[in-house]
Amino acid sequence: MKSITLPICLLFMSLFYAQDLELELFANNLDRPVNIKHAGDDRLFVAEQDGLIKIINANGTIESPPFLDIDSRVRSTGNEQGLLGLAFHPDYATNGHFFVNYINNSGNTVISRFSRNGTNPSLADANSELIILDYSQPFSNHNGGELAFGSDGYLYISSGDGGSGNDPQNRSQNLTSMLGKLLRIDVNNSTSAAPYAIPADNPFIGNASANDEIWAYGLRNAWKFSFDRSTNDLWIADVGQSAREEINLTLSTEDPGGLNYGWRCYEGNIEGAQFSTAECPAQNTLVFPVFEYNHSGGGCSITGGYRYRGTAYPNLEGAYLYADLCTQNISYLKFENGSWNETSENFSGSWVAFGEDINGELYVSSLSGNIFKINDSTLSITENELNVVSIFPNPANDELHLDFSKSNTSIETIIIYNLQGKAVKTISRNGQTVQNVKVSDLSKGVYMLKMKRIDGESSTQKLIIN
Repeated sequence: MKSITLPICLLFMSLFYAQDLELELFANNLDRPVNIKHAGDDRLFVAEQDGLIKIINANGTIESPPFLDIDSRVRSTGNEQGLLGLAFHPDYATNGHFFVNYINNSGNTVISRFSRNGTNPSLADANSELIILDYSQPFSNHNGGELAFGSDGYLYISSGDGGSGNDPQNRSQNLTSMLGKLLRIDVNNSTSAAPYAIPADNPFIGNASANDEIWAYGLRNAWKFSFDRSTNDLWIADVGQSAREEINLTLSTEDPGGLNYGWRCYEGNIEGAQFSTAECPAQNTLVFPVFEYNHSGGGCSITGGYRYRGTAYPNLEGAYLYADLCTQNISYLKFENGSWNETSENFSGSWVAFGEDINGELYVSSLSGNIFKINDSTLSITENELNVVSIFPNPANDELHLDFSKSNTSIETIIIYNLQGKAVKTISRNGQTVQNVKVSDLSKGVYMLKMKRIDGESSTQKLIIN
């Protein structure tokens, strides 16, 4: 699908349009941004592959100096090496702890804790490193690298199968190996003597033939995974070998511990063609993806994202977004009529990471150094009628008028959101045929205006304030 660029000089930004999704340039001039997280406020923290973490403010400006610089400790010579993962402790506001996943100068994985600077919240203390966990990597690729805290307060870590091709030592199925796994550890009381503990309900505790840290296994290279902020469901996008890319979903209402996602016995739903499956577990003991796609269309490497739970774009509610590095498609899944249905749109970019801000709005980064905010392009500024309610003028200056003369809907509330998804003005319907809304107290820029009915139904439109 073709995309076009529409400059809005007033706002010093560009928009890349497609049928349903829109990419709005949020920040640029970064160096291989491969992880995006928030720390409980309106800033984004971006991990660059060479070993820096930078802060992007809500207006898209980048703080200087970097939040953290561990370039000298990080090996990033391989395409899949470097500083790969970032996660902030759930109590970061109080304890100042955050965690990183990187490849060290020996080529091995290191999970470390750092602390925020005691006097400057925009700086970390590079000398505060506490190594939590490390394990060797036999090859330079398939390092996994994502970190995330679950709603249980434990740290989850994705590890790739160790690299090469076809998992030559079958590490993913080997429970004595840390590779090809999703690990789960307790880092709430870390010390140098006891950097982590094993959660009591980890599935392989007491099994002498398995590592206690393992939560799930049978992964090839889970480059990205995420938890649904509304349901706590676990989404894992696992990069395929030569044929298929897959998305795995584990519901929080099920018992997720000890699941086997099938690699290398299966690539997606298909038995591995390049190795014997004679010694693989029974098919009914494996977890298969909820969605997969083959490489016939040029796909090669899936980048998992998040399920949209923001407020600015109700049409995207519940959609799981992801991308492919080779096709440059950004796609989403929505559960409709009993199945997960895919919508894919093509944008120019090497998409390697998605991010979720404090309000649930989503971002995507390209290796070129750009970060874009993901918008819903169906909210067109040219459509000045919303549920037959006329909204004018748009763009607005001091006051906005809403004409309800042709509407018989029960509009109850009018809410204006900024592009970070924060409600900046809430107005109750006053019953007048034409209701006036003061907007002179809002800064110039692009907003989203949502109308909510008494029954909870809502519609949203883009609003510009000059």
